[in-house]
Amino acid sequence: MSVVDKVLGAITPPESDKARVEATAKARALSDGGDWLADALDHHDLIRQRFEACRAAEDPAARVAALRDLAVVLNGHSLAEELVLYPALAKAGEKGHAGLAYGEQTTAKMQMAELERIDPSKEAWRDKLEHIRGAVLHHIFEEEAKWFPDLKSKYDDQAFLTLRFREEYARYVEGDGAGAPRG
Repeated sequence: MSVVDKVLGAITPPESDKARVEATAKARALSDGGDWLADALDHHDLIRQRFEACRAAEDPAARVAALRDLAVVLNGHSLAEELVLYPALAKAGEKGHAGLAYGEQTTAKMQMAELERIDPSKEAWRDKLEHIRGAVLHHIFEEEAKWFPDLKSKYDDQAFLTLRFREEYARYVEGDGAGAPRG
């Protein structure tokens, strides 16, 4: 973790685990259980689980395998958001939030690429993983606490969002029919 990251973390500490759990519960209450919001929240749960698998991996080979599993879900989810949910968020009058969301996800992808280049047997690997995890958990919190509730209440065609979000996630995670599944 860079000195700048450490300073920013000290100045703007992350939200509490309790606040994260409350945001997730409130977002789940807005979902009808079969819509894009339920899918996105399920993806968030899976992303958190995959981060924990990375943290629990004890040897370098297990770390690499866990990181690949995380990357598939994280990338599939983020691409579906970037192609479907964030444009809808902008259309619903939340251009600032949409722009911030794109920026955060691009940064996470760049950080994941850096992590791939760090020896998984080194402490630097764990440090970078924790940095990424913290940023992603904060991003998830922003989505669940504010951005997705806004999208749920302000966007007219919720059925379209559900259909397209599922299509884009499946295209990346399950493959597009041109070859073997990616996930």
